[in-house]
Amino acid sequence: MAARRGAHILRLEDPFLRSLHPGRAGEPPMGLLIDRRGAYFDSAAPSDLEHLLAGHPLDDTALLDRARAGIQRMQALHLSKYCAVDPAAPLPEPGYVLVVDQTRGDASIEHGAGSAALFAEMLAFARIENPGARIVIKTHPETAQGYRAGHYGPSDLDARTQLLDTPVSPWTMLEGAVGVYAVTSQLGFEAILAGHRPRIFGQPFYGGWGLTQDESPVPRRSRRLTRAQLFAGAMILYPVWYDPWRDRIGRFEDAMEALGAQARTWREDRGGYVAAGMRLWKRPVIRTMFGGHGRLSFGDPPERAARRAAATGRSLLVWAGRMGNAEAPPPGSLASAPVIRVEDGFLRSRGLGAALVPPLSLVRDDLGIYYDPARPSRLERLIGAAANLPGHAEERAARLRRALVAHGLSKYNLGGSDAADALAALPPGRRRILVAGQVEDDASILCGAPGCGGNRGLLAQCRAARPDAAILYKPHPDVEAGLRRGAVEPAMLAGLADANAPEADPVALLDHVEELWTMTSLVGFEALLRGLPVVCTGMPFYAGWGLTHDVGPPDGAGGTAHAVRTAARRTARPSLDQLVHAVLIDYPRYRDPVSGLPCTPEVIVERLAEGKLHGRGPFLRSLSKLQGLLATAGLRSAR
Repeated sequence: MAARRGAHILRLEDPFLRSLHPGRAGEPPMGLLIDRRGAYFDSAAPSDLEHLLAGHPLDDTALLDRARAGIQRMQALHLSKYCAVDPAAPLPEPGYVLVVDQTRGDASIEHGAGSAALFAEMLAFARIENPGARIVIKTHPETAQGYRAGHYGPSDLDARTQLLDTPVSPWTMLEGAVGVYAVTSQLGFEAILAGHRPRIFGQPFYGGWGLTQDESPVPRRSRRLTRAQLFAGAMILYPVWYDPWRDRIGRFEDAMEALGAQARTWREDRGGYVAAGMRLWKRPVIRTMFGGHGRLSFGDPPERAARRAAATGRSLLVWAGRMGNAEAPPPGSLASAPVIRVEDGFLRSRGLGAALVPPLSLVRDDLGIYYDPARPSRLERLIGAAANLPGHAEERAARLRRALVAHGLSKYNLGGSDAADALAALPPGRRRILVAGQVEDDASILCGAPGCGGNRGLLAQCRAARPDAAILYKPHPDVEAGLRRGAVEPAMLAGLADANAPEADPVALLDHVEELWTMTSLVGFEALLRGLPVVCTGMPFYAGWGLTHDVGPPDGAGGTAHAVRTAARRTARPSLDQLVHAVLIDYPRYRDPVSGLPCTPEVIVERLAEGKLHGRGPFLRSLSKLQGLLATAGLRSAR
C-alpha cells in the first residue's frame, strides 16, 4: 500500500521499558519505538537504531552520565520491559547457568536469524559447555501468564535443569548467574547491563557491538561500544518516551520513574490488606493509595481484622498513631499477620490533616514507624543505607531539596502571616532562635520525647541553655486552631520567650532566625534543609545521625536511656542530601492529584507550587467544621 501511494512507512514497536504487565493484559506502553528504516529486531537490514549505534558519536559526557545513572537506577528499581517482578521472590542458589526462553512466533526470533530448533541447540550448548553446572531456564512472562507458549517444557528438564516461571527480578536473577545464553531476548541486553557477556545465538539489536559472544554475528556491525553507549542509544536516544504525569512527550527518566512508582505499589500491595482502625474520612484515600493491586477491606474491631488478615494471607494495615491506644489490638493478637503501619508523609498537603484535608503522600512501614525511636523503623533502615548512595542519587536529592526551599514548601504548606510584629519585638543584636511548638499528645511526642516536659519544658530548656538569645516561639497550627492540646499559658510564655508568632508561616520564619530548637517537630527537618543548626531535646527521625545537636531532655528527666539506645543504632553518618533521599524519595509513597497515578516527590513539589491540588468534598468540609466545634468544646471543658 505504501509503495502504491508513494508513502513512507513508520514502524512502531514497544520500547524496552514498557509497562507493569504485558500488552496482552491491556496495559498501554510508556513510550514507542518509531523507526523510519526498518524494525529494530530485523537484522536483515539496518534500522534507525542500528544506524544510531553505528554512526552516532555517543561521546557526550552528559549523555553517558545519564546512561550510567539510568543503568544503576533501573537495577535499583528492578525494572525491565515488564515491571511486575518481585525482587524478594526466591531464586535458585547462585552459580547457575541461565538459559532464556522466548514465546513461540515472536517476530524478533524470525527476523533475528533465530528458529525453534535454535532453542534446542542453545540448551545443548549450555549443557556441553558447562558440565556439571545447574541450568536454569527462565520462561517468558507471557508464557508464565498463559498468553503464549514458549520453547521449553517439562521434557527439557533433567536432574540439573529446572524451569523458573515466577516473576523474579531479572537483576537479582542475573546476579546469581555465572553465564547467560539467549537467542534474541531482551534479557540478553539486560545481562550486558548487569556485567555479563552473554552467549547469543540469534542476531538481536544488542549483538555485534563487542559486548556479546555471537554465534551468528552481523558482518556490518563492526563498531565496539561500551555498555553506557549501548544504553544511551537504545534507551535514551532511540525511543519516544511518555510522561504520564504531565501528559506529554518526556525523557527516559520520566518514564523510568513513573514505572518505578507503579512497580513499587504492585510489589507492596499485591498481597492485599485488611485495614483496621481507619477513620471513615481516611478510607477513600487508603483505598486509592493501597487498593489498586490487591484486595483491600476494612475491618473493626482490630482484633477481628487481625484474625481475618491472617486467615486470608493478607497484611494488617493500621494507622500508626492508633496502635498504642485502646483501639489497637494487643501485640500478641497481631503475631499471625504481618502488620503495616501507615502515617502521613512529609510533603502532605496544603492544609491540616486535622481539618480533613486529604494527603498527597503516605508512609508505609513494615518494621515500626518513623516517629517511634524505641525500635527500628523502615525509615531508620533507609537512612542508615543512604550513606552508600551513588552520586547521581545524591544529586537528585540535592535538586529536590533546593526546589523545596525555593518554593517555600513544607508538610502542610499553610502559609500565614509574615510575623513582622513578632520579629520586630525580638531584642536586637542577639542570636535569634525559633522554638517550634508541637501537639503535646501527638504520637511523636509520646514516643520520641519522654521527659521533655512538653512545650513549656522545651522553652525552659532553651532559655536555660541560651539565656542571652532572642527566642521566638511558634505554636503548632493544630494547637492554634484549637483542635489539639499543647497551648502555653500567656504568663508562662512571657517569661520564657521574647516574642510569640501565632498564625505565622513557620517555614518563612526560618529565614529570620539563626537556630531552631525542637522536641521532635518536622520543622527541625525543614530547618536542616535550609542549612540552620537544629537542637533536639527529643529523638526525631532526623536526629542521631550527626546532622543535629542532640541535647536530650533536661538532666534528671526520663527518656535519657531511651535516647541512648536509639543513638546506639544510628551509627551511620549520612550527608544532608543522603538523608533527604531516604526521607523524601525512598520512604513515602506519593499520588499525583492530577493524573491519579503513583508519582515521585518532584511531581508533588510541582503540584504544590502550581496549586494543582484536589480539594475536600462537601462532606469533608462539613465534617471538618463539626470536628472543630467539638474539639473546641472538649478543650474548654478540660480547662
